[in-house]
Amino acid sequence: MKFEHLIEINDPLNPLIDSLSLEQLWRGLVLRAESPKLFVPHLDECVIEQRTEHGFHRRQRYGELVIVDQVVLEPMREVRVEVAEQKDISASSLRMIIEAPHPDTLFVRFKYDDGHDAATDAANAMYDEFRRSAYQESDIDTIGILRDLAAEGRLDALLN
Repeated sequence: MKFEHLIEINDPLNPLIDSLSLEQLWRGLVLRAESPKLFVPHLDECVIEQRTEHGFHRRQRYGELVIVDQVVLEPMREVRVEVAEQKDISASSLRMIIEAPHPDTLFVRFKYDDGHDAATDAANAMYDEFRRSAYQESDIDTIGILRDLAAEGRLDALLN
């Protein structure tokens, strides 16, 4: 399943949306990767095992299921989560890409790739439709949490 969607962060023509700065948005997306329990209530544990100059490796536990992945950071541009094939899990990825087509306008493009081929995607079409919906709702919730953190000044505090 390959799936992507775009969430608008700032729209200067819509006064009902509180604007986030590029730095706040970036810090929030990194926070989602570093502290996913703030965003994923059913996650039992996340341990960052190794940091590199371009990101970190982490281990997440959901009950008995353990997922080891790598987070790659391209500052102010992209947070990429890469899951290598492991036990019953196929290789997959999530990319959260910041787009700024105009000054004061920000979007985040969420791109998912579960690593399956076209035949597997066809066989899983109904199931994948539910996953797409769940991913989109989770991403909308993420942006809502980032807005709340920004309104509380917590994202600015993380910038210092």
